[in-house]
Amino acid sequence: MGRVIQTDSTGKQRNQLMRTVAEILRRLSQKSEIDAEVKDMLAMLVYCFREIDEGIEQSAAVWEKRDYWMKAEELRQRWSWVSDMGDQIRAMIYQDNWANMPTILIKLLPRVSDIKVTKMTRSDALWSGAYERLLREKPAR
Repeated sequence: MGRVIQTDSTGKQRNQLMRTVAEILRRLSQKSEIDAEVKDMLAMLVYCFREIDEGIEQSAAVWEKRDYWMKAEELRQRWSWVSDMGDQIRAMIYQDNWANMPTILIKLLPRVSDIKVTKMTRSDALWSGAYERLLREKPAR
């Protein structure tokens, strides 16, 4: 029996999620008002950042298992912004504070500046309903 090779690595998933983030940012920049689609796209960003963060932890755990502590820590440091950004967007959504949106999105732009989006490959069905799903997660006060 041969080796099992995982073709869908966390690095590949991370790249695909960052491509999704870049496309969403491009679409958001073309919007003139905050409508239901904008809210869905912002909620989708939260989900993308969550998945990226989980993948970073998985990758770091693999490096630590092999005693590559420095490499694991460097990976965590390089991607530490992901969790913070997801939290900021989630807080903005939960508080209905849409005035913060431009500031948050401007912070995000340098993170995706190296991703060239010449053709939109993500369907709007990807983020459809994400806003409602995120609101259902909101803890009751």
